[in-house]
Amino acid sequence: MKTGKTFAELAVGMTYSISNTVTEQDVVDFARVSGDHNPIHLDEEYAKTTVFGTRVAHGALTASYVSAILGNNLPGPGAIFTDMSMTFKRPVKIGDTVTATAEVIELIERGYRVILSVKCEVDGKLVMKGEAKVTVPSGKPA
Repeated sequence: MKTGKTFAELAVGMTYSISNTVTEQDVVDFARVSGDHNPIHLDEEYAKTTVFGTRVAHGALTASYVSAILGNNLPGPGAIFTDMSMTFKRPVKIGDTVTATAEVIELIERGYRVILSVKCEVDGKLVMKGEAKVTVPSGKPA
């Protein structure tokens, strides 16, 4: 069983990034799973009439790449995702490759809480930024 980093193993400045290319199937699957069937995501003819001029991926799909980092890599398995604030800066389109990055910016020993700066970029341009909070195992002997 894979385990993530404990509070004792984390340090301010630790970072982790992943990249994902958004596919048509990702958008369709996310709509099905989330129940968000807004035509801006699913209907090209409708999307052409919007400010974006084409379909865009769900913002929550983009944010889910950050969730993947927190749950799988930094801090990883054992982390409990408690809070995330985010601002979307640009749309993500089908075919875009999104690079999500999380960086530890604060460690709070009480409650073994970790605050991470998070962002998503496409072609080096910021599409989402925010802050995530998780709790992690202490790493201290029981």
